[in-house]
Amino acid sequence: MKQTQFYSHHLMLGAKMVPFAGFQMPVEYTGVSQEHINVRENVGIFDVSHMGEIWINGPYAYELVQRITSNDVALLEKGKIQYSCFPNDKGGIVDDLLVYMYDDEKFLLVVNASNLEKDHNWIIKQNTKGAIVENASDQVSQIAIQGPKATELLQRVTDVDLSAIPYYHFTTGEVAGARDVLISNTGYTGAGGFELYMFNGDAAQIWERIFEAGKDLGVQPAGLAARDTLRLEMGFCLYGNDINETTSPLEAGLGWITKFNEGNDFINRAEHELQKAEGVSRRLIAFELLERGIPRQHYPILDLEGKVIGEVTSGTMSPMLKKGIGMGYVELAHAKMDSEIRIGVRNKQLAARVVRPPFYKP
Repeated sequence: MKQTQFYSHHLMLGAKMVPFAGFQMPVEYTGVSQEHINVRENVGIFDVSHMGEIWINGPYAYELVQRITSNDVALLEKGKIQYSCFPNDKGGIVDDLLVYMYDDEKFLLVVNASNLEKDHNWIIKQNTKGAIVENASDQVSQIAIQGPKATELLQRVTDVDLSAIPYYHFTTGEVAGARDVLISNTGYTGAGGFELYMFNGDAAQIWERIFEAGKDLGVQPAGLAARDTLRLEMGFCLYGNDINETTSPLEAGLGWITKFNEGNDFINRAEHELQKAEGVSRRLIAFELLERGIPRQHYPILDLEGKVIGEVTSGTMSPMLKKGIGMGYVELAHAKMDSEIRIGVRNKQLAARVVRPPFYKP
């Protein structure tokens, strides 16, 4: 198991460590609900150094990124970020990712940790023109500063004007005395904040300075478990749960990152265009339980007669709403807003309703 640059800090903070994507990662510190609520109300710090960072450079960089991602890179400009996915050649998704554009010959792709090797191999396979592809994941550390007080906290340790970085934009600058830190107005929590990418040698210094600067703001570390409940409250997809090699972006409600613009000839575009024209037979829905219970992955989704119509892909007890929430694929006829369904929880069929995400609206 690999260890991130913050491993010793996690141990000192009493984290429960678990193996995750080849790393020893903190799953929780003081408790999932407490960490979750603190991110929603104050500010939490996540170690997300396990994520993968792949550079694509050179004269053919733009062409390669445009081909392998479903979103339209032509809509990007210097300092802007796109959420996108790698469509596979079978109608599914290799991975979802963020695309950072420095210029037409320099892109940073941030991918899921568990898919890093697969993604890198996929990019190399598609790289027929000779773009320069570099997996820099082992040289980069990443932390996410999330919550309503995140901007105030980060501004205390940098002279970069954070108010000048719009949502889904980035810049590089000095943070906590470390130079060339990528400052990204993004996050996976819906609570607002920034993600920082830094060289490994600067990681401990930045972590310590941020915690020192945020004592009066209620800053606390948060683990992978709270990151999962936070993203689920927002209805954000998790690769391996809600999207995978067999789910299409259109089925997953990701049509908005699947652009059929002129010149955007991404892999397997024709099949996705056909899906858009003819419609899909199933859809990823969000639901909330109307009775007390906790939906879990793989629990059956049923109609009112008890017939199985789908399966839960993600589910939890919402720390903010105090009710069971989840997502899952169902037959199209049952995907309409406010439709009543049932979730099989142990030996019971609990009443639930299809809702529009996000579940929690800050």
